[in-house]
Amino acid sequence: MFREVNGLPGHVLVIHAVVVLVPLLALLSVAYGVLPGWRSRFGWAVAVLAVLTPIVAFVATQSGEELEDALRKRGYPPEGLQKIHEHSEYGDKLLWLTVGLAVAALLLLLLTSGLERVRGLPSWLVWALTAVVAVLAVFALVYVYLTGDSGAKMVWSNIV
Repeated sequence: MFREVNGLPGHVLVIHAVVVLVPLLALLSVAYGVLPGWRSRFGWAVAVLAVLTPIVAFVATQSGEELEDALRKRGYPPEGLQKIHEHSEYGDKLLWLTVGLAVAALLLLLLTSGLERVRGLPSWLVWALTAVVAVLAVFALVYVYLTGDSGAKMVWSNIV
């Protein structure tokens, strides 16, 4: 299902969306938490990104596994497969960080929504959740870099 799109490896196409969406989710989620006056302006973007980004990250990991499987079946050299495996480990961690960041961002949206059930919660909870969002955002940005860098090095050094 995730192997090819119009004859091209699906992974190559999807990763570009991940490289854009994860940093956008990270930056906008943190900004949403620390800039209360701007929440009404870009809360919708945080919500859309929090739903879309984990889906795209999942598709990227699945398409990467399909590509790795196809290369293994073609008899790819073991040293190349080892580098691909390291890259996929970064991608798996990125997926879970993205899911965590998305859940935390959605919770932050809920806590600041003004709904009657959340009005009675302590105000420090928003700041604590903003701190969680910020930490997850930093880790997600680091893993976007590590994953993308390891993948790009494989492509540009003709490993893949």
